[in-house]
Amino acid sequence: MDIKIEREFNAPIEKVWKYWTDPKELVKWWGPKYWTAPSAESDFQVGGKYLYAMRGAMALGGAEQTMWSGGVFKEIIPMKKIVSSDYFTDEKGNKVNAKEVGMPGEWPDEMTITATFEDLGGKTKLTIFHEGHPSEMAENAKSGWNSSLDKLAAVLEEEAN
Repeated sequence: MDIKIEREFNAPIEKVWKYWTDPKELVKWWGPKYWTAPSAESDFQVGGKYLYAMRGAMALGGAEQTMWSGGVFKEIIPMKKIVSSDYFTDEKGNKVNAKEVGMPGEWPDEMTITATFEDLGGKTKLTIFHEGHPSEMAENAKSGWNSSLDKLAAVLEEEAN
C-alpha cells in the first residue's frame, strides 16, 4: 500500500531541504515521537547510499531497540525532489528482511520514497509518497511519518526563534 503525506512548514525551502538532507540536522527530528535518531549517514548524490537509525520502544514489546533503514538515492533535483529506495538494514547497512527486525506483514525487498519540496514564499510544502507498505502496517507508517514531521516542524520553529 502506498502512503501520501502533505505538510506545510513555516520555514523557507532552503531550511527544510537542509534538515531533510544533512545528517547532522536530520538526527534532530528523524523518527516518531519518543524515538531518537542516534545515527545518520548519507552520501547525498544520485547512486549514493544513506543509513539512518531510530531508537525507541516498540509498542507491543515495550523493549527499547534500534531500528536501521537504508537506501540509495535514485533522483535528486535540488530544492525540488528526492527519490530513494528504502529498506530495513543492520547497523552496517546490509539489507535485511523485515521479519528479521520484528516487523509483521509481508514487506517487499525494498520500497520507494519520493519527497517533493514546493516553495510557498517563505513557507514550504513537503509531499512524501512512500510506496510499498503492507496494508496492515500502512496506518502505523503514516502515523510514524506524521509524528516525525511534527518533530521536524518543532525543530524548524525552534531554529527560527
